[in-house]
Amino acid sequence: MTKMPAKHAYDSLDRELISLLRKDGRAPLSKLATILNVSRGTVQNRLDRLLESGALLGFTIRAREDSDPGTIRAVMMIEVEGKSTSQVIRRLRGMPELQKMHTTNGSWDLVAEVLASDLNEFDRVLREVRMIEGVLNSETSILLSSV
Repeated sequence: MTKMPAKHAYDSLDRELISLLRKDGRAPLSKLATILNVSRGTVQNRLDRLLESGALLGFTIRAREDSDPGTIRAVMMIEVEGKSTSQVIRRLRGMPELQKMHTTNGSWDLVAEVLASDLNEFDRVLREVRMIEGVLNSETSILLSSV
């Protein structure tokens, strides 16, 4: 059984640090320290703790959604069997095409934002999600244009 990290209690410094990283995930520690008015070591310790606790999952780039006109973007609603939600979420997190995931109420248990390079990759992602043990049903809508 995989041990889940302890839930992290954010303080104001953690929230401010996370906010800065959302704006620029590549910001140097020294710049973050200056903005936060703390030492570089404090920033490094906070980052280490946030990563270890699972509060931060990693660092990534943000690209304009319309930067590649061939990219397929979609929203996938997922129904999960019984008490297998945590297991399903762990499997889904391993799929890089699922950009974001949300728990929800109503008929669907999870909502995932899908990003695929083409229709073949999109089809593969749909099949892989449906093959995950604990996934009962899914419904996916391709996002055509932003309005």
